[in-house]
Amino acid sequence: MKAGLDRESLEMTLDMIDEFAAGELPDEKLLELDHKDEFPIDIVKQLFGEGEDGLGIHLLFIPEEYEGMGGGAFDVYRICEKMGHIDLGVATGVLATFLGSDPIIFGGTEEQKKKWMTKIAEKGLLVAYGATEPDAGSDLGALRTVATPVEEDGKVVGYKITGNKQWISNGGFADLYTILAKTPGGPSWFVVEREAEGFGHGKPEDKHGIRASNTASLHLNDVYVDVDRLLGGEEGSGLFQAQLVFGYTRLMVAAFGLGGGWAALDRAIPYSAERIQGGEPLSKKKGYTHKLIIPHIVRLETSRAYIEETAERIDSGGGNLNTEGAISKYLATEAGNDAADASIQALGGYGYTKEYMVEKYKRDVRITTIYEGTSEIMEMTIFRDRWQEHLKTRGEYYHSKAAEMESLAAANPNTGADCAALALHALAEVLENARLKRLTRNQHVMFRMGELIAFAEGASAMAKRAIRAKRKELDEKTDRRFNTDALTLISRISAREAAMKVAEEGMRWTCAADGLSETEMIAFENKLQLSKIHRIQGGMLTDMDSLVEIIYQNVK
Repeated sequence: MKAGLDRESLEMTLDMIDEFAAGELPDEKLLELDHKDEFPIDIVKQLFGEGEDGLGIHLLFIPEEYEGMGGGAFDVYRICEKMGHIDLGVATGVLATFLGSDPIIFGGTEEQKKKWMTKIAEKGLLVAYGATEPDAGSDLGALRTVATPVEEDGKVVGYKITGNKQWISNGGFADLYTILAKTPGGPSWFVVEREAEGFGHGKPEDKHGIRASNTASLHLNDVYVDVDRLLGGEEGSGLFQAQLVFGYTRLMVAAFGLGGGWAALDRAIPYSAERIQGGEPLSKKKGYTHKLIIPHIVRLETSRAYIEETAERIDSGGGNLNTEGAISKYLATEAGNDAADASIQALGGYGYTKEYMVEKYKRDVRITTIYEGTSEIMEMTIFRDRWQEHLKTRGEYYHSKAAEMESLAAANPNTGADCAALALHALAEVLENARLKRLTRNQHVMFRMGELIAFAEGASAMAKRAIRAKRKELDEKTDRRFNTDALTLISRISAREAAMKVAEEGMRWTCAADGLSETEMIAFENKLQLSKIHRIQGGMLTDMDSLVEIIYQNVK
């Protein structure tokens, strides 16, 4: 049985958020918050449930046994996308509580979970995740914050925590903090309350974007906590506990990138239908749509396919899926950032002004490629895991994935599955050549392979989503923005792009890193099936034309 809400409950929650945003967060309010660099604490408290009109959105991520709604990964993705579409600053305030509570949910004892999660649920507390430090960044193993045991009669009764944290979302407003610190037994998580003596925060950071969120440093000077604030009751489990949540939390940030990218395109698309140039709307000009609209829709929806596939696997008990979370985040946040940038270009001079919002979307969505692990950390994470799979299977990992896609293609022609199979076969050959030539000694080559892996797996997920739509087998809670015909077109475009990218850039970086003789070059091109990948590009423009028609048919 899958975890999470039923379809009706999820849709009701999404509708409630839309209604709330229409009343409390119109464009004028969002621009004002951005201009003033102001965290709307009252609005966030309303979202959490304070007051008669409170939504109780924080209950989504709290298990039912602790007075929550027990939402699953799929529900959280849909809610995070919705919040990201409205405003990524406000959304980050919500995400911070999700993230800050994770060390309790994943690392706490049953007694600790009962105490703190119930308190968060009933009182709508804001929580902050205190891991990142000024000199350690994303390297949690390099932290310097120290928790010194306090003993009485030879027994540890508490800890005194000293150190500094940086870039903490909700840092200046949270009621509760989960803090990672070094103990004699190793890194460990602690619960610290706002009023603790010796605990304080710095002024809000003056940020490029998400200015409606609060980001501040934390300062702990001999902050005493009782021993029952040590999550899990044992020292040294902090890094393991942090690893447990990455697949889940990175899925949330992926959804933010998806929502932010679509927020920008949802401004650019109607603008292009209204803006007349040379006697016809921009939406009729293929030089405009095929550069600034269609590629970004394809990449956003490809990332959605991967997000939904990963969320379904998590909800079905498939594990933490840290690598899949990294791929989801990488694809969606890079696509969202690019879509927002293209939307500024799509609106021309208007796009560069604050009034039309896309300028703000671009500044906001940029952070999604940085927090919860930069895109470069995602590339490395993706590569390291899949490289091990390649080695363990003696190079057959992606060839076997390609064979699965070929079987799907045979039963479901013209869905992009055949092109995705070519991308996966080519990926297997690129990785094998990297092994033979020892190209992984070059870090940049590893990063680029991480990118190619993400594109190939994304195209595969998109093809499977198109096929499931055709068979009417999509999850009942799936996003319904596009019909089956549109998903099929997106899949074919996505798969062609992935196959071309993997083969040509795989060839490029192989030559750049080691060089190939003429004989080796010809052999490698044949293994990549480069000629076939070039031939499958046939029909690309026709598919892009058809997708334009679907997108604009209901735009007023």
